[in-house]
Amino acid sequence: MLRSDYERDLYSLQDDLAVMGQRVDAATRSALTALEHQDLGLAQRVIEDDDELDSLQDALESKCIGLLATQQPTAIDLRMVMSAVHIAVELERMGDYAEGIAKICLRIGDQPLLKPLIDIPRMADLALKMLSESLQAYVNRDEWLARKICRDDDAVDDFYDQIYRELLTYMLQDPRNIERATYLLWVAHDLERIADRATNISERVLWLILGRTVGTGDLKSDRSLR
Repeated sequence: MLRSDYERDLYSLQDDLAVMGQRVDAATRSALTALEHQDLGLAQRVIEDDDELDSLQDALESKCIGLLATQQPTAIDLRMVMSAVHIAVELERMGDYAEGIAKICLRIGDQPLLKPLIDIPRMADLALKMLSESLQAYVNRDEWLARKICRDDDAVDDFYDQIYRELLTYMLQDPRNIERATYLLWVAHDLERIADRATNISERVLWLILGRTVGTGDLKSDRSLR
């Protein structure tokens, strides 16, 4: 393989990850739209489309294996390839969480939602913003942005805690609310996990840039982000 071809394939990993990120964003937003409007057909399409994300991950991993098998990457190039593999895994798992929200929508069926969706869409917007910024940090090798995303995870956790307390109140008021409250709690859980995966991507970006692991505790106590 010519050096120019190698560099083209190496940097095409960024495009592949961007496509996966766009699919995750679209799947998550579609799943939430399906939930809000109780659109079972849309929920089913989100579930069916998850296979495409799996295929994209497989293709990226095959490309990375080919690069490692045919080239002798430098230390930074090796970290770039290994980071791409790691990030693809995180994105595939995010897709699974979007699929999980769609499956919850199907389980709810035509039952009315327990309450209007207010905090859940806000939580989703923040989690997906973290996803977008984590991939931006990867492409631009932006250390500051990667560190900021890790701090933003606390805000998503705050949303989850607020939603949990509110739904618990509904359950305590009337045991008949337990099933429908649990469904919404699982939706919030899936969104919280998407944010966690975005944080994992950001930590991998820092490893790519710095060549060493930066712990989550160190990131959340970083005074430069306050």
